[in-house]
Amino acid sequence: MKNQSLGILIIRLSLGILMLLHGIAKLSQGVAGIENMLESKGIPGFVAYGVYIGEVIAPLLLIVGYRTRIAAILLFLNMLVIVFIAHPENLLSVSSHGGWKMELAGLYLFGSLALIFMGGGDYALSSKNKWD
Repeated sequence: MKNQSLGILIIRLSLGILMLLHGIAKLSQGVAGIENMLESKGIPGFVAYGVYIGEVIAPLLLIVGYRTRIAAILLFLNMLVIVFIAHPENLLSVSSHGGWKMELAGLYLFGSLALIFMGGGDYALSSKNKWD
């Protein structure tokens, strides 16, 4: 039995729910740490508020399957910032267990990239739209 849409739903829910948990933490704790990190790199601190788009809004859209490709692009961009701005020293590093130090970020990054190409599948709120 082959059910591509069920597989896409599982990816959407996994990425959406797991990233939303990060977003909920940011909602309760704020983004001051991110602001400081960005400012130390010469980036205006207000950019830190974009994390709410990438870690709250985009995951909610993925979960319900509304404008999945747009939500996946937002998550992908959020992850690029995390990989290249927040943890560039780990980009080519391997942990003592042999895994990539950025493997969690990599799963979010490449999972969102896959959804950009696949869309939301049949079990999505906007499944018949080219921007699903």
